Amino acid sequence: MATARKLPSGSWRCQVYSHTEKIYDQKTKSWKDRRVYESFTSDDPSPAGKREAELAAAQFAATKQGQKSMRNMPLAQAMEDYIESRSNVLSPSTIREYRRMQKNNYDSINKIFLNQLTTEKVQKWVNAFAADHNPKTVRNAYGLLSATLRAYLPHTTVSATLPEIIPYVAHVPDDEEIQALISYQRERDPDMLRASCLAAFGTLRRSEVCALTADDVVGCFVRIHQAMVDAGSDNWVIKPIPKNKSSNRPVEFPQCVIDILPPSGRLVNLNPDQVTRRHERALKALKIEPFRFHDLRHYTASIMHALNIPDQYIMARGGWASDKTLKKIYRGRSKAMRTDLQTRQIPTLRGLCNTICNTKIKRACKYRLLRQRETGFEPVKLHFPQTRIFTVFS
Repeated sequence: MATARKLPSGSWRCQVYSHTEKIYDQKTKSWKDRRVYESFTSDDPSPAGKREAELAAAQFAATKQGQKSMRNMPLAQAMEDYIESRSNVLSPSTIREYRRMQKNNYDSINKIFLNQLTTEKVQKWVNAFAADHNPKTVRNAYGLLSATLRAYLPHTTVSATLPEIIPYVAHVPDDEEIQALISYQRERDPDMLRASCLAAFGTLRRSEVCALTADDVVGCFVRIHQAMVDAGSDNWVIKPIPKNKSSNRPVEFPQCVIDILPPSGRLVNLNPDQVTRRHERALKALKIEPFRFHDLRHYTASIMHALNIPDQYIMARGGWASDKTLKKIYRGRSKAMRTDLQTRQIPTLRGLCNTICNTKIKRACKYRLLRQRETGFEPVKLHFPQTRIFTVFS
């Protein structure tokens, strides 16, 4: 096992043999073999840093057989190769976002070679990047970086502490807001009327709404099997599969929604960005509290939950792969639901607080029974008040 040596800077470096390559010697005019070594460093000057460098070297030595060494390349090249190798596998919108992050987010570490990228350097980059970006953006950028490192350095020990994400509490529109929005769009924007109804009553995403055609409508059912995504430079394409496996589903609609759908062509002649902008303008005109178009999708989910419909049926209708998102939706119930909750629970809680404590009654009765036994009197049959049971709107 290779032993790490301490550098004048205080860092530890451990070298391990990688491979032999041919080089041409200009002096002798002949080819020679040159042994190539991989170098592993740790900026920690303590003995722990020495162990870290030796561990990385040992892991490389154990896995280098039959593998091409990819450590001697800058991060920018490794990230480019990583994205290119997945260009036909991942969603076009995912590739577009990777390209955007690659261009804007890694300027300070792009030129660092993979074998020189340490935990300290990555942590400094995270700290500087978090100064002017929100926590979710930081985590997304770190996600691409860590995926690239795992692809070319399977046993890397590089890591970083990330900022905590601030939970987003969605505003779920209530019945009055939905009615006002639909009435406004019925008179002014037929495309947005159809888009809003498909999202609010069918829990459809923007990408799913914009990809639908009349051929997807069979009776009162709409078949969700594709999505419209941005492949970059405002180039909207139809992806043959929706967001995840659970999103490929049939959704039943009330007849009033089916009646407003066109008999041929696309159901909504807009792309997702246009849907968002028109939705925002409609809310502003109606002076309704701003909420995302995506929050319309949560409207039916909240109604179904209020009707005590099991989560698995709500997940199947909305195309959710897990109940994690559903729990976020429930936390963002509409104002009407929150008001109803307060109306139901406050009087009950007030009544509970005013109930005589059963514990005190039982203690008094026990003391009275003991006194009766001591004095020879017959015990008196006592009646205890029943404990109040109350339910809270769920």
